[in-house]
Amino acid sequence: MAAVLGSGDDAVLSHGSAAALWGIGPEWHLIEVSVRHRSWPRRRGVKVRSRPSLPEQDVTVRRGIPVTTPLRTVLDQAATPISDASLERLVNEADVARAFDFDFRALRRYCGRRAGEPGVRRLRRLLDPETFRLSDSELERIFRPLAIAAGFPQPLTKTFVNGYEVDFYWPDLRLVVETDSLRYHRNAIKQSRDLMRDQVHTAAGLTTLRFTHWQVAREPAHVRRILAATRACGR
Repeated sequence: MAAVLGSGDDAVLSHGSAAALWGIGPEWHLIEVSVRHRSWPRRRGVKVRSRPSLPEQDVTVRRGIPVTTPLRTVLDQAATPISDASLERLVNEADVARAFDFDFRALRRYCGRRAGEPGVRRLRRLLDPETFRLSDSELERIFRPLAIAAGFPQPLTKTFVNGYEVDFYWPDLRLVVETDSLRYHRNAIKQSRDLMRDQVHTAAGLTTLRFTHWQVAREPAHVRRILAATRACGR
């Protein structure tokens, strides 16, 4: 609070510090503040950005501290050099929290109203089901709890089955789960290879389920239902 007050009447907590205040990002050693005028005092340990055009509707108050809204905070962070994995975690945490009416659909609409601003293109790519892709570690971190909630034991991951590397495998259940990013599965060659591996698994008596990365991250209820129904059928 002192850092915001010391930066002027138009100062608000922003970027990584705002994400930490909203509970959707880690604590930052460097306090980040935005001011809605063109000059500001320089203070040790405080990164101040001059942002005269920061809209009033993108500013609110949390715990008595002026701060950028969750939507603006995510957009601001998308315009910084944080990794794609960190940005994905930020969006996921904000979507899960829901305490401030944030969800990925609202973020997509917000980006539509902020076309051309830094970070918008990056967020649109992240929010597009056809280009959305989790890292292997993020995918495993999100998918494992869904499988366990559907009654499955822990799966083997990134193991070879019938000569193909598969994403998740339950040998006792004879079940393979593959997770696809549509960006890498739309061309005819890749689709043909996927059909070939599914046919080989089927011929060996295995069942293969395919989910997109988007479904795993954004439609977990659907993924759980399909897994549970598959489990109930004894497949």
